[in-house]
Amino acid sequence: MSVLVVGLSHRSAPVSVLERAALSADAQVKLLQDTVAAEPASEATVLATCNRIELYADVDKFHAGVAELSTLLARHSGVGLDELTPYLYVHYEDRAVHHLFSVACGLDSMVVGEGQILGQIKDSLARSQDMHSAGRLMNDLFQQSLRVGKRAHSETGIDRAGQSLVTFGLEQLAAGADVAGWARGRRALVIGAGSMSSLAAATLARAGVAEVVVANRTFDRAERLAQILGEAGDAEGPAVVARAVPMESVPAELTRADVVVSCTGATSLVLDAAAVAAAVEGRTGAPAERIAADAPRGTDVRRPATAEESCPLDLTAVQPGFSVMGEAAVAGMDAATLEQHAAWAGGSAVRREGARRTPEADAELITALAATAATVGRIPERRRPEPVAEPPRPEPSLFLLDLAMPRDIDAAVHRLAGVRLVDIESLAEASADAPMASDVDQVRRIVSDEVAAFGAAQRAAHITPTVIALRAMAADVVAGEIARLEGRLPGLDDKHRAEITQTVRRVVDKLLHAPTVRVKQLAAEPGGAGYADALRTLFDLDQETVAAVSRAEDSTTDKNRGPA
Repeated sequence: MSVLVVGLSHRSAPVSVLERAALSADAQVKLLQDTVAAEPASEATVLATCNRIELYADVDKFHAGVAELSTLLARHSGVGLDELTPYLYVHYEDRAVHHLFSVACGLDSMVVGEGQILGQIKDSLARSQDMHSAGRLMNDLFQQSLRVGKRAHSETGIDRAGQSLVTFGLEQLAAGADVAGWARGRRALVIGAGSMSSLAAATLARAGVAEVVVANRTFDRAERLAQILGEAGDAEGPAVVARAVPMESVPAELTRADVVVSCTGATSLVLDAAAVAAAVEGRTGAPAERIAADAPRGTDVRRPATAEESCPLDLTAVQPGFSVMGEAAVAGMDAATLEQHAAWAGGSAVRREGARRTPEADAELITALAATAATVGRIPERRRPEPVAEPPRPEPSLFLLDLAMPRDIDAAVHRLAGVRLVDIESLAEASADAPMASDVDQVRRIVSDEVAAFGAAQRAAHITPTVIALRAMAADVVAGEIARLEGRLPGLDDKHRAEITQTVRRVVDKLLHAPTVRVKQLAAEPGGAGYADALRTLFDLDQETVAAVSRAEDSTTDKNRGPA
């Protein structure tokens, strides 16, 4: 067994990097094709979700495999290898199995215990099977991970350790209130009709919203989801009023909606700050205000801010030789402030600092950045004098939940009054301090036991073709000796011939029984891979014969393997 995983997730990389590295469906297909075409890998599977991108492969060389998989991930994600490498993690053999089993149980999720990852693993395996990039190892590994995940959810209370990302996001929108009470009677707009959006729509319907409007680029899918929601009444209550609209109707629906959930596969923003501000104005009749510390209250987000207003840094605190365009200047900024700084940096302020730079000047600035970072850590954010009687932030009238990666909703919406936005980044911050349930320890024990059992089974399976080849060779020897005996004793009757044949076979079986059973036990232990080689050497078994048995077993397994 030589399974290798190279990946990045919300635990290893900031949301901004995950967002840029997100793989489209086409990119995942091409990544799989290139991986199995690469020399170190014989089979591969990609697990890509909103907060992780992982490439699993069966490799024959560790270092070459890491280099090749890392390069392929960088190439297909569009993020340079030098930039991506600090955020990558690598697991090999048993550690890779342990990682996938932990992922399947929800231990590595942003919200511990969420069960949606099982569906995503199942989809990843199905895609690899359709492309024939998943061979025996990937099939065994991913199907076993599904069984382990289901076992964890059925035997423990891991579900209590955390909610699904949708439920957790709605709880954040409700700001501590009961979700059902908070959602009851509200109008919901769901943008997207995929699995996550469908789950969000169903969750809102169960919570008692008055209406669910589904918008999707493929109108048929939106209609199908709306129809399912409209027919899904049960004993807990009647079916929700649901209807489908084309994406062009989103701005109009935005003025009517109280809750918006967006999760599409778009590579650009679905809702920008201006569209949300217009929706708030359409609902309240008053323009949405900026409320960030870097802009005066009452500043309309649709009016371009001046360079001084836009800069999130206190320029008077900048030390000589320090570039406000460098990395240390933005260290510690949240996503919204970072986007504001990027917008300011792309405007007239950049031209004042000088658009043309030389490598020598960049080197000097990097030195200055390092010195300043070591001294102050980061440039302080601008602190404007607070007004004596600052009006409190109004209660939100529009709630937005962005579950997409890359994001669907402009992070600048955080700065709009009357709006509450919860996105992947804020969910990560909110879940970082979530209490861990005692069931997590039990799940970890299940994972450890299952990893040991899987490793033993794989190692034992590795020696099986050798044992089969040995018994086939013994059968050939018996057949040859019986044929020679018949030539020397032509008058041997059938009864005696059968008795002699059976006796010889019993002798051979008894001689081979103990060593073959024992070698399987030894091979199942850690470090037991060498026993197959020893068996082939001791009995002078033909390597091609063993390989032929392996190919025959793989072919039979593929034919008998059920759906993922």
